[in-house]
Amino acid sequence: MNDQPQGSLAPDLSAFMNYEYEADVDGNSALAYVLELTGSNKKILEVGAGSGMIARHLVKLKECDVVGVEINPASIEKLRSYIDRVYALDLNDPSWTGEVACEGKFDSIIAADVLEHLYDPWTVLKGMKPLLNDTGSVILSLPHVAHSAVIACLIEEDFEYRDWGLFDKTHIRFFGLHNIHVLHANAGLAVVDARFVVRRPEETEFADRWARLPARVRAALSYNRHGNVYQVVTKAVPIEKAPGQPLDLFKVPLPTTGSTAATTVQKAKLALRLFKR
Repeated sequence: MNDQPQGSLAPDLSAFMNYEYEADVDGNSALAYVLELTGSNKKILEVGAGSGMIARHLVKLKECDVVGVEINPASIEKLRSYIDRVYALDLNDPSWTGEVACEGKFDSIIAADVLEHLYDPWTVLKGMKPLLNDTGSVILSLPHVAHSAVIACLIEEDFEYRDWGLFDKTHIRFFGLHNIHVLHANAGLAVVDARFVVRRPEETEFADRWARLPARVRAALSYNRHGNVYQVVTKAVPIEKAPGQPLDLFKVPLPTTGSTAATTVQKAKLALRLFKR
């Protein structure tokens, strides 16, 4: 196994990408949906595995065999307390797939809140397809840039990068639902299942921005059926193995959300620790 990232082609962002957080494994969260779509007793490749926030649940709750790819040295040290096979690789380097090919084919490849941090997520996703076995799938979690709270910030002419959330300062790519469709199609993948993480604008880190908008503007933005979609979790298979047409994300049922704004934001701030230097 590798101890240092090989052949990095991009500036080192590893110091800024040290994520540790807790999330409800049974609730309306990306973690819960990733675990649900992955299933049990699978051979998994998790790219951008961080400190093991997902891997540990895959091992303990789902009894999966997990191989991890991560770039941050501090995260790798913690990740190895949950899984044995960890590769220190930069996903911005196209050779990363060759480094893990020795592990064979996988039932699922997970990239949860990862692709938005990469210079060329389209090529990275395309590179995952040959690593799948005959029944394999790719599971992604992506932030939704068309959330109504983001629109509220744009209306105020203020796209301010932050330490976490939808405006995380390490996010360099942004996706709406249509862009997520195209992302998969360009990689030769078809979405077959999906879940939405829903947060009302007042339940997000932009609650103050939303509150400042005139009531008539908030009402107009609320007409967007997907305006409360905070994250999108998808399961995709190679197009040639899809049972039919790709799933239309615009027709995926929306879950309800029952938490209060204060509770949601408070939990996020307490649970998410970023940018350890």
